[in-house]
Amino acid sequence: MPVKSARILILDDDDLIRTVLAERLERAGHEVLTASTIQEARDHIARTSPDLALLDIKLPDGVGTEILRALVAEGETACIMMTAHATVELAVEALKEGALDFVAKPFKTERLDATVAAALERTALRREVRAMRARSTSSQGIVGESPAMREVMDLVERVAPAESSTVLLEGETGTGKGVIARAIHDLSPRVHGPFVNVTCSALAETVMESELFGHEKGAFTDARTLKRGLVEIADGGTLFMDEVGELSLRLQGKLLRFIEEKAFRRIGGTRDLTVDARIVAATNRDLEAMVESGEFRADLFYRLRVIPIHLPPLRERPSDIAPLARAFALEFSREFGRGITGISPEALEVLRAHPWPGNVREVRNMMERCVLLAPGPRVEVEDLPAQLRRGQSAGTIPSHLQLPPDGLSLESLEEDLLTQALARAEGNRSEAGRLLGLSRHQVRNRLIKLGLDE
Repeated sequence: MPVKSARILILDDDDLIRTVLAERLERAGHEVLTASTIQEARDHIARTSPDLALLDIKLPDGVGTEILRALVAEGETACIMMTAHATVELAVEALKEGALDFVAKPFKTERLDATVAAALERTALRREVRAMRARSTSSQGIVGESPAMREVMDLVERVAPAESSTVLLEGETGTGKGVIARAIHDLSPRVHGPFVNVTCSALAETVMESELFGHEKGAFTDARTLKRGLVEIADGGTLFMDEVGELSLRLQGKLLRFIEEKAFRRIGGTRDLTVDARIVAATNRDLEAMVESGEFRADLFYRLRVIPIHLPPLRERPSDIAPLARAFALEFSREFGRGITGISPEALEVLRAHPWPGNVREVRNMMERCVLLAPGPRVEVEDLPAQLRRGQSAGTIPSHLQLPPDGLSLESLEEDLLTQALARAEGNRSEAGRLLGLSRHQVRNRLIKLGLDE
């Protein structure tokens, strides 16, 4: 894995050697930094991290092994030692300190070229391995020991490298579709590109079109400047379209064209723009049923569903409840500095018995509350909300709810339930709809009917 262009530091008090080496390495396409003293080298390193350092041993203000030790400690720079006073002892000492190689002056340029190339290749490989390990940690956000989640994680690892394939994540609200989308991005060759998240239900159609595709200056009354859309911003990376089933039919058509041609026009634009972005879409709705009812375009459905990944609800994988609860407890313990070390077996039993209608998101919210309020080093049964301790599900209508003898106003009851759901969802209409078994559009229509829409 050779590096085509690298940043190389040369530390040598011989002006001629510095000049000759710098010119040779610059002709090879590298960026070269030069220093004649230890202090000059430290100044360069303080400003930037070189890929490779060629270090003389004997210098006016010290020895090159001082810089060697500092660079080895940081772990980002490969080092080659140079000296006109070559001895076995010096070579062994430098190699023990972490130098990759040792060359004696005067040296043959061919030998130095080969040594530099080998060192840069090793540095590039080391950094790639580090990057892969860092990317793989993103999948640790996908906590699960159940066969269903192991299957999901295996599928994610297999589809992520296929960077142009469209992925559709299907599953109930709160099952972790956003985490899966991020893992697909982080495990793909697009990891260094942008990850752009857009919630398709968040804005009205006209505003959403501008957010997605941008607009030209003067395209409409408030378009005072050119605006780049999220599709354009995602160039070279991943565009995650959450709640894609909420897009209007007109925007579905524009999205379909972009997926098929990688081209689109800003609002008010007269020319096509081309963007290379991978589409990962997510939905908690039955898109196939929406196709049959005419709410969703069949051609877009089949174009999005090239690689479908279904995320099972938590009630279908109870073996994942305890690992998730522990992971969130440790996460919030670190975040809040609470020193929580775990969850008691009795509390875990209560958690396992709960149906978790809000799925992983509900577990996360629950553990955040418990970590904040738990007085001891563990989350105990008494730290859990009363409804869990009583074995009640927040998503279940109480069995004692009965029609009053004198009747009631169904409209008033509907208004009251809508108001409660919106309050619990902090104004998020999609989440309020989930609590009531409605879509975002159905919530909006009811609010309009009741005169509650702002």
